[in-house]
Amino acid sequence: MSGTPRFRMAALLTAAAAVLALAGCSSTGSGGSGDAQAGFVSGSGGLDTVPVAARKPAPAISGTDLEGKQQALSDYAGKIVVINIWGSWCSPCREEAKGLEQSYEKYKDQGVQFLGINTRDTDPTNARQFELNQGISYPSIYDPDGTQILKFPKGALNPQSVPTTMVVDRQGRLAARAMKPLSTYDLDAMLTPLLAEQHS
Repeated sequence: MSGTPRFRMAALLTAAAAVLALAGCSSTGSGGSGDAQAGFVSGSGGLDTVPVAARKPAPAISGTDLEGKQQALSDYAGKIVVINIWGSWCSPCREEAKGLEQSYEKYKDQGVQFLGINTRDTDPTNARQFELNQGISYPSIYDPDGTQILKFPKGALNPQSVPTTMVVDRQGRLAARAMKPLSTYDLDAMLTPLLAEQHS
């Protein structure tokens, strides 16, 4: 009997530690060691940025898109690239999809490319249907097991946080992120400063 309260306390402490660990993984605030390592500084409305001097190269993302064509981040060298991580099973992804397409249409002639990474969809048919329903015209790499997502530097994103959007500057460096569904206003706020940066 005397061991029972001790067992209960150990179980409670273990559960509390697990909850804290999960909360830490999903945090988007600055000050965590992962954020500091990735260089992100918390901004307003859940939009985080990296100062120019602290930006690090984006990973070599590549794979087959939902139409079976090869896609790579390096194909868009010299452009600003908006990388949206999404899944057809994700209701916040549905909320932001039309706005992403609107922003793509708005900015594509200004040297901005959008590239999706579709994750945790075991059947690409579901992902293709999602794109059709939402009118998405930019490509998405099919990444059901998260291989491409795991290439991002430690602390840059939480692989379990979907949707997440990363923005790569013209020099191929991680410049901004949002681990939440985005509005067209959010995308304007992320892209306008990068478009204003000098081509160097």
